[in-house]
Amino acid sequence: MTARKPSCHKVVITANTTWNLVNFRSGLISNLLKNGFDVIALAPEDGYCERLKRLGCRYIPLAMDNKGTHPVHDFQLLLGFLKVFLRERPDAILAYTVKPNVYGSLAAQMAGVPVINNISGLGTAFIRGGWMAALVSLLYRVGLSRSKRVFFQNDDDRTLFLDKGLVKRAQGDLLPGSGIDLVHFDARNYEVVEHNESELVFLMVARLLWDKGVREYVDAARIVKKRYPETRFQLLGFLDVQNQTAVPREDVELWVREGIVEYLGTSDDVRPFLAASDCVVLPSYREGTPRSLLEAAAMAKPLIATDVPGCREVVQDGVNGYLCEVCNANDLANKMLQLIALPSQLRLQMGSQSRNIAETRFDEQIVIRKYLEVISEVTGRKKVLSNEC
Repeated sequence: MTARKPSCHKVVITANTTWNLVNFRSGLISNLLKNGFDVIALAPEDGYCERLKRLGCRYIPLAMDNKGTHPVHDFQLLLGFLKVFLRERPDAILAYTVKPNVYGSLAAQMAGVPVINNISGLGTAFIRGGWMAALVSLLYRVGLSRSKRVFFQNDDDRTLFLDKGLVKRAQGDLLPGSGIDLVHFDARNYEVVEHNESELVFLMVARLLWDKGVREYVDAARIVKKRYPETRFQLLGFLDVQNQTAVPREDVELWVREGIVEYLGTSDDVRPFLAASDCVVLPSYREGTPRSLLEAAAMAKPLIATDVPGCREVVQDGVNGYLCEVCNANDLANKMLQLIALPSQLRLQMGSQSRNIAETRFDEQIVIRKYLEVISEVTGRKKVLSNEC
């Protein structure tokens, strides 16, 4: 457990789950604590609360209807944020995910607290358009209007927000996703698994949502298996999520019975599954910078992903993997067949290129350093001591 140092500067970090904070922000939280900040984690209660506390920060539960749009529930969330901010009087708020970015930012404006936002992806509303996209755009425009900094994970998202007038140019900035811990995700800690070309293992790590390209992954698997029936296709990720695009459990069970995919469930440590695979696939419709691809890149795996914002930041076509057309299972299958046809040495070279991209562009320390600089700026700290864990 990290000991908290005496500090006159207090930072609230908030997201829609404690799982999100533990998995994506542990390094940042640890560095803030190391540099003398009092860190408060604010999120709904779930199975990761104790792990948050073990990092050394304080945890305050906050009820949040993450997938609903009920105005009464959202107003209660706004009041919940405001109550915490007025009681704790933080010097800065770090907000992640949609509702904290919107309602946490509105409450911060009321409380007079500076906010640093992170837009990690646009979600279903932006992808599908319609009245919901218009509503979310309006909420973002109001919520982000006074933010000190709004971080984006790819330039496409930043440009979209600028073009829609949701943020000012001076507010927007870029980060390489949530970054990746290159020491934690290191394939050298695992035994090398070699498969022949007809028995390669493809792995998709994602929440099981249609918008992640699950249907295309399964359809592509069917196509590839007609030619290479021993090829394995695995799915690792949450089922039964509260999301309008969630894949029903019955569909997954049907695919498993059909022999098309293996469902691996969920895991707090994806490294053994990554190490045992030959290629990691993400046919998503749009991303911020997908964590699953960053983890796979750090583990020196070839990647196949859709040529969409977020994915193409991590995958360089023909270098560390292949980019395919979005919503096109045939093209995805063709890219898988291309990978299968490669000599094993070339697949290994692609994996090495993935690791190199992770090291040079997506090191978690780059993200932490940027956050520490901005937090120091908004809190009046003249100097941040270190961003080394």
